[in-house]
Amino acid sequence: MSDEHEETGQSHECRRCGRNQGLVGKYDIWLCRQCFREIARTMGFKKYS
Repeated sequence: MSDEHEETGQSHECRRCGRNQGLVGKYDIWLCRQCFREIARTMGFKKYS
C-alpha cells in the first residue's frame, strides 16, 4: 500500500505550487514556506527583526 503522502505523513499540499514539505498550516494557510515568504506581506503579515 504505497500512498504519495506516506513519506512525510502530511495530508495537505501547498495551495500555490503543490509541494508537500515545509508547509505552513497554522490558521489553515497551507502554503509551503517558500511560497509563504513570497506572498506573506500581501496577506497582511509583517516582518519583525
